[in-house]
Amino acid sequence: MKYAALFVIAVLVGSAAASVQESSAPLANPVSATVKSQLPRFSKNIVAAAEAMPAGKYGFKPTPEMNSFAHLMMHIVQSNNLLCSKISGAAAPEAKLAESDGKEKLVAALKSSFEFCTTALANVDDSKLGESMILFGNRPASRAAALIGLSDGWNDHYGAQAIYLRLNGILPPSAQPAPAKQ
Repeated sequence: MKYAALFVIAVLVGSAAASVQESSAPLANPVSATVKSQLPRFSKNIVAAAEAMPAGKYGFKPTPEMNSFAHLMMHIVQSNNLLCSKISGAAAPEAKLAESDGKEKLVAALKSSFEFCTTALANVDDSKLGESMILFGNRPASRAAALIGLSDGWNDHYGAQAIYLRLNGILPPSAQPAPAKQ
C-alpha cells in the first residue's frame, strides 16, 4: 500500500513537472501571437459597447472639449484599418465616415475594421518586428511598435467607451454580470 501511494505521488509530481516544462517552452511568435490573441476579446467588447450606446447618444460628449461617441467610433475604425494595414502590408479598406453618420453605419464600419484586422494579421509573425515604417504623419516606428500601439489602442478605446457608457447610465459589456448558472 505504501509503495502504491509513493508511486501515485511520483507520477503526479512527474506530471506536474512535465506540464511546467511544457508551459515554459518559448512561444514561437510572442508579440504577434499576443496581439492576435487579444483581438477577439477586444473586438467583442468594443463592438458590444458601440451597440449598447443608444443611437440618440452617439453625439454625446462628456465635456464640450471632448470628442463625441460617434467620433470615438470613427477613430477606432481608422486606427484599426491604418495599423493593421501597416503591420500586415495589406491595403486598408476605404472607410468614408463622418461624425454625423448614424449608429448603424458606424457599428457596421467598426465590425468591418475588426474583420479586416483578423484577416490582415492572420499571417503576421515576429520575423519582421524590427522593420521600419512611417506612422501618424512622418513618425518612424518599427513593426513591433505598431503591434504594441494597436493593442494599447484597443485598451484605451474600450476604456473611453466604458466611460461614455457609464456617464449615460449604461453598464459596459465587460462589467455585465455573468449569466446565472442553471
